Amino acid sequence: MEYHDALRYLYGLIDYEKRRIENYTPREFKLERVEQFLEKLGNPHHSYPTLHIAGTKGKGSVSAMLASIARAAGLRTALYISPHLHTYRERIQIDGEPIARETLADLVAEVRPAVEGVEGLTLFEVTTGIAFLYFARQHVDIGVIEVGLGGRLDATNVITPEVSIITSLSLDHTRLLGNTLAEIAREKGGIIKPGVPVVSAPQKPEAMAVLEAIAAERAAPLTVVGQDWAWEALQHDLERQTITVRRTHAPSAFDGVYTLSLLGDFQQENATVAIATAAGLYENGLAWATPAAVHDGLAQTQWPGRMEILQREPPVVIDCAHNPYSAETLAHSLKTWFPDTRWLLVFGASSDKDVSHVLEALLPLCERVWVTRSYHPRSSAPEALAAHCAALGKQADIMPEPSHALAAALEHLKPGLGVITTGSVFLVADVRAAWAHQKGLSLPLGDWDDEPW
Repeated sequence: MEYHDALRYLYGLIDYEKRRIENYTPREFKLERVEQFLEKLGNPHHSYPTLHIAGTKGKGSVSAMLASIARAAGLRTALYISPHLHTYRERIQIDGEPIARETLADLVAEVRPAVEGVEGLTLFEVTTGIAFLYFARQHVDIGVIEVGLGGRLDATNVITPEVSIITSLSLDHTRLLGNTLAEIAREKGGIIKPGVPVVSAPQKPEAMAVLEAIAAERAAPLTVVGQDWAWEALQHDLERQTITVRRTHAPSAFDGVYTLSLLGDFQQENATVAIATAAGLYENGLAWATPAAVHDGLAQTQWPGRMEILQREPPVVIDCAHNPYSAETLAHSLKTWFPDTRWLLVFGASSDKDVSHVLEALLPLCERVWVTRSYHPRSSAPEALAAHCAALGKQADIMPEPSHALAAALEHLKPGLGVITTGSVFLVADVRAAWAHQKGLSLPLGDWDDEPW
């Protein structure tokens, strides 16, 4: 099987990333189905220890940080993420390297009989099984596993990790996960396993109450950043930032000043979650999670598309903010990092997002707006996005092609103005690729693949 034949086969499976999910219930999302599939593969997920990360905002960044820390400690480190920016292969990584095209194609061909022997397997479920099998065969020392959607019913929730991590919770995917923070916390808290330690980011009281109840019911020791661990911002520039972190109830070997390679106020919280996780692992006997590894790992973390500065002067920035909370945190970070800058906004969003509230957070910073749409089938029509802008008192230029929208914004750059692209992971991928093509640059994870939509 050739690589693009493998992709076509995968995308021919039930694909809830491309089409609307009507019901997020155990009837449609059956962990028993995933377990049956993994049994046919020899239960590869039992071959190595794992860390499991769920959340609304920050789960990708925390996953990248923890993988970087493990690599800094000398571990052969697997990372499973979704979605991807430029190539499907990014979802399955070892030591920062995406799975090779030939290897992915071979694995798809190998597991195909098992897939066809389990009724109803989805694209994400099959990809999860392939990732677990690949990691086992590559003899990884640890797997950092990011939840795809929710937590309780997610295909990754078949693992029993060393620690469960829940990053910041906010309203997103409300039609599926619930209309309140409590309902969303119940879904995300579904990754908490009996007796397995939990680390949580700061949460709103109604979400925290649910997580505390689940942890207590399952006798899972709970560490809460913002209560058990505190951080304070120190310095920042366009390359890095520093924070000081300390455990609040007793001194820790992990107390101290840390340098973060990732920018944005929100990364301070994410880094503290990663530090608290490593401290718990170290104190529970996992000797690799040392303070030195944490310092090195956080300073070396790469996570493209998150408050990523493509150009410093005048600034060109991309960020994957796609819900109201992430848009608010992005707006705050832009004010912090670029206090004297107004922005030219290139915006696109998926059709199932709360676009009006995302724009409410961003438009006050913007001089002009171009609305566009990414390659993704769920992208909202630019005309609909322009109507949202108009309702908020801002005229938007409609530009169907992201590369053209970027070019138009760049033409209007002048002192005191910058370009910010946001609203969707998929739009950021398109604009990042267009920028790389325009500048003759290579992408950090290699050339992107033509996806067979």
